[in-house]
Amino acid sequence: MVPAWLWLLCLSVPQALPEAQLAELYVEVPENYGGNFPLYLTKLLLPREEAEGQIVLSGNSGTAAEGLFAVDPESGFLLVTRALDREEQAEYRLQVTLETEEGRVLWGPQLVLVHVKDENDQVPHFSQAIYRVQLSQGTRPGIPFLFLEASDGDEPGTANSDLRFHILNQAPAQPSPDMFQLEPRLGALALSPKGSTSLDQALEGPYQLLVQVKDMGDQASGHQATAIIDVSIVESTWLPLGPVHLAENLKVPYPHQIAQVHWSGGNVHYHMESQPPGPFDVDAEGKLYVTGELDREAQAEYLLQVWAQNTRGEDYTEALQLQVVVMDENDNAPVCPSPGASISIPELSSPGTEVTRLLAEDLDAPGSPNSHVVYRLLNPEPEEGTEGSSFELDSTSGSVTLGPRPLHAGQNFLIQVLAVDLGGAEGGLSSMCEVAVTITDINDHAPEFITSQIEPISLPEDTKPGTLVATLMATDADLEPAFRLMDFAIEAGNMDRTFGLDWEPDSGHVHLLLLKNLSYEAAPSHKLVVVVRSVAELVGPSPGPGATATVTLLVERVVPPPKLDQESYEASVPVSTPAGALLLTIQPSDPMSSPLRFSLVNDSEGWLCIKEVSGEVHTARPLQGARPGDRYTVLVEAQDAGEPTLSTSVTLVIHFLKASSALAPTLTPVPSRHLCTPRQNHGVVVSGPSEDPDQTNGDSPYRFALGPDPTVQRDWRLHALNGSHAYLTLALHWVEPREHVIPVVVSHNGRMWQLQVRVIVCRCNMERQCMRKVGRMKGMPTKLSAVGILVGTLTAIGIFLILIFTHLTLARKKDLDQPVDSMPLKAAV
Repeated sequence: MVPAWLWLLCLSVPQALPEAQLAELYVEVPENYGGNFPLYLTKLLLPREEAEGQIVLSGNSGTAAEGLFAVDPESGFLLVTRALDREEQAEYRLQVTLETEEGRVLWGPQLVLVHVKDENDQVPHFSQAIYRVQLSQGTRPGIPFLFLEASDGDEPGTANSDLRFHILNQAPAQPSPDMFQLEPRLGALALSPKGSTSLDQALEGPYQLLVQVKDMGDQASGHQATAIIDVSIVESTWLPLGPVHLAENLKVPYPHQIAQVHWSGGNVHYHMESQPPGPFDVDAEGKLYVTGELDREAQAEYLLQVWAQNTRGEDYTEALQLQVVVMDENDNAPVCPSPGASISIPELSSPGTEVTRLLAEDLDAPGSPNSHVVYRLLNPEPEEGTEGSSFELDSTSGSVTLGPRPLHAGQNFLIQVLAVDLGGAEGGLSSMCEVAVTITDINDHAPEFITSQIEPISLPEDTKPGTLVATLMATDADLEPAFRLMDFAIEAGNMDRTFGLDWEPDSGHVHLLLLKNLSYEAAPSHKLVVVVRSVAELVGPSPGPGATATVTLLVERVVPPPKLDQESYEASVPVSTPAGALLLTIQPSDPMSSPLRFSLVNDSEGWLCIKEVSGEVHTARPLQGARPGDRYTVLVEAQDAGEPTLSTSVTLVIHFLKASSALAPTLTPVPSRHLCTPRQNHGVVVSGPSEDPDQTNGDSPYRFALGPDPTVQRDWRLHALNGSHAYLTLALHWVEPREHVIPVVVSHNGRMWQLQVRVIVCRCNMERQCMRKVGRMKGMPTKLSAVGILVGTLTAIGIFLILIFTHLTLARKKDLDQPVDSMPLKAAV
């Protein structure tokens, strides 16, 4: 069984298919058809069940109602009932439908376009039967001066309406039968080259032309019509124009007529161009206008070109030129040059030096009074009571020069100059010109010291090199930083370069420094001459006396204070040490130095005492109140016996040790021994106390150690030999020859005490025997007495020799004084 939807689809297809195929029908009908009517045009695709409805024909403008078109219900043909005129109506739009009595459309609508095919049934005709036109001499050949107009009622764009123009006759035919030419398609009438030449030579005419217009294009057949053209030849009025002068800023109503041109021929249109473009125009009558105010400074001249043209914009002849000159008015004040940067003038510049030249620009006409600018100096004005001014001005050239008044570096001027046109006459326009001028510095000042003589400066001869001796200050009156840079040097008094200078280039301070050690004996005083110069080249006068400074230095003699063999001293003693015990000896570092006097400064407990000459430190009383582990510090002062003002001081630190309950052993003084320097392979034996009950009882051995003094530990070595003795040797290869006291700390069973071992260090001979200085023997002369005896002996010998030589000299003189004849003759043999 077939589905219901398929039946519905099959029923809808026959109705939808015709509707989709009902495209617009195009039917062409000849115009003025001469056959039988009705004329069948085309068959319509009506459905076969046409009996169910009626055919309805409709169209534009009621054509169907008028009975012009119909549909044959039997055959379905569309037919026309009478002839059609294309000029009356070129197309007809029809619509055919099949409808029920209720107006429901069963089929359609079917659109039909009926086009009436044109027939050449219309005759062309001119817009005028007679054309009258004026032709001016000078018209270019080939430039149309008349355009013929003709129309044809046939369908445009077809051969039936394709028109051609021709000249049938020219009267008169002189001087040439073809004076004119006519464009066939456009109907443009123009002079031929022969006609243009003839008219330029003589005024001919008038001429009458018979012209024809024909349709069907270039075909021989077609409809035609004629017209007459009367051509009048007139003299050319296209004459050159003279210049027009117009005042700028002219106050008149605008547009304002300035000239007029005229083309004597007919059918003319005027065209104008301005070079450069300006406010000008031309009307249809050839009148030239200026449409607005002119500005000579914007444009001084204009060149106007005017053409006479036909309706197609073609030029009948050459353009006329009109020169418009804009007359100047004094409407522009002089314009000063832009200020720009300040002008720099070096100081001490000579009078008459040009600072600047002002060139104020006046936009009015060059060479006229309106642009004749003169200058007046307004500022700076000469000060009262001064002769001359700083600046002078040339009123004509605008040149600003220096006046006789001197200028100084750092001065700033604002020169004000009034620029006036009209040559300075009344009514002239003016502007204020300003020029900034700065007087720049030159290096015309030599630097100078503030103080040229420095008071004597005292320097100890032990002053360390690098010490600042003095600071000198110099100034420079110049303003430019580069010109204030200074250079310093010691010009005299520093042959050995003991002193030097240090300074910053941009500073006026120079430091005098000590570079080498001073010596009172070599030079007790120094006189230095320091000179200052400008780094830059100096301009102007040479440096004056202020460019040098004299520094006098006095060297103070320095005697060094006493120097001890140690910087500090330490000693360790038991708290049970009795009064009078020797703790250590304070000695000078140089045994050959001046004798010293020793004293204790702050022995608050009064436990210690020091021998003034030897420097031996002893306990002054029992150490009551001292506790083991405590330290007791005193200050030892040593003064030079010859110069009490020279002194030194060292600290002495006493370390308290624990005391033993047993009886303290007896400290046997260690006799002096000697050791050789340079060091040799032998030493000194150090023994413990001679009476020590613990040692006799066979208890622990003795222990030996050098005292805490760093110098002692550096110079000496101590080695244990056995339980009761130690061996003391030199630690250094060379030790100063003299008597040394070496503290040796001895400890035993918790007890501790100190031995003072005296050792004489001396130079030795080959047998290791100490070589000592031999003292003066009794009864022997001293060095001074020996020298006296020697001098006396030599003096006596000298006196004796003088007497002998004097005697010989006198005897010889006596012999020379005797006469010759007194001489005895030798006897002849």
